[in-house]
Amino acid sequence: MTNDWNISSNDQSTFLDQEETAVLVGLVTKEEDEVTANEYLDELEFLALTAGATTKARFTQKVNHPDSKYFIGSGKAQEIKEYVDAHDIDLVIFDDDLSPSQAQNLERKIKVKIIDRSNLILDIFANHAQSAQARTQVELAQMQYLLPRLRGLWTHLERQQGGIGTRGPGEKEIETDRRIVRDKIKKLQDRLEKLELQSETRRKNRGQYIRVAFVGYTNVGKSSLMNRLSKSDVLEENKLFATLDTTVRKVVFGRMPFLMSDTVGFIRKLPHHLVESFKSTLEETKESDILIHVVDLSHPSYEEQIETVQQTLASLGVEQKPILMVFNKLDLYRKKFFDDLLTESEKDALVNELRESLDKKYEGQIVMVSARTKENLQTLRDMLSGMIETKYKERYPYKAKYW
Repeated sequence: MTNDWNISSNDQSTFLDQEETAVLVGLVTKEEDEVTANEYLDELEFLALTAGATTKARFTQKVNHPDSKYFIGSGKAQEIKEYVDAHDIDLVIFDDDLSPSQAQNLERKIKVKIIDRSNLILDIFANHAQSAQARTQVELAQMQYLLPRLRGLWTHLERQQGGIGTRGPGEKEIETDRRIVRDKIKKLQDRLEKLELQSETRRKNRGQYIRVAFVGYTNVGKSSLMNRLSKSDVLEENKLFATLDTTVRKVVFGRMPFLMSDTVGFIRKLPHHLVESFKSTLEETKESDILIHVVDLSHPSYEEQIETVQQTLASLGVEQKPILMVFNKLDLYRKKFFDDLLTESEKDALVNELRESLDKKYEGQIVMVSARTKENLQTLRDMLSGMIETKYKERYPYKAKYW
């Protein structure tokens, strides 16, 4: 299977105690055709690799709607079980959220660990969160995910299905645990509220400066571009969700100061409770004056990724802000899609055609760059400088600025 996410075999650092093997499962439905389902599984494979699991096989099934018991059909569940048994697989990862009963039924049948996309993303988030705010956000999302699934954790209470011989203190024990989790959720929400107030105070203190925020799909090179433009040292990794904490840097172009921030990347099928938990992190986007929407030009599904980001920005109510679209990884695009027999002038002509096509499709400010080779970075700086200067003139029309 191909890996369109471009991660090398040598870049498989893991936060698990030991590498696990996994199989992926997705559905082909009326809403998602086979091509789309495989694109989602490509993304899921990269998520698994980021978490430290190696994918050994994929299973898809065409259905009108998910099965209420196993999510997939019982025959497909049996097929997966046979593969898992034959190849000593550690876990099965589903591309969609499973209900607590579906996860429990699957674990009983397949007899290995069953997780879904939300669970996998939470695991990655938990490893990458650094600040107190990000750790609190992740822990809150974990508790909200855990609450309806507590019954499946109590393996010693599996006999509790009603009837003679099943009554006793067990149910009270589960209810006690639920109450503990609810109390924990309330404490985390209170703690997060205090941290959000602190963040809001910090943002207000930066009010005199024009603010620029990087947004975009995960792993498109936002942190790399921020490092090139600000000469800072934000973490750069070829992994999903390498950056969770909002990083803010003061940058000066010539004599013109402004604030530049990096934000958490977006992704398709991002669980709702994660979006809710990370709204405070995305407040940096809402408070910004200019957005830099970074796109991975080399990814075969970059148009769908753009749509995902635009939908997320619309949900935050910031789609009307000035947006500079930066199509990154131009060097990788040439490497992946240009024939070696083409001359340099022919390659340049194709790039110009692509730029004209993007200009027509996405109205507004557009630039194609490579953060790795620094190609067209000066053009990006010039375009950004013009947008920032315009914003300063709008905000301080009667105040002289000397930059």
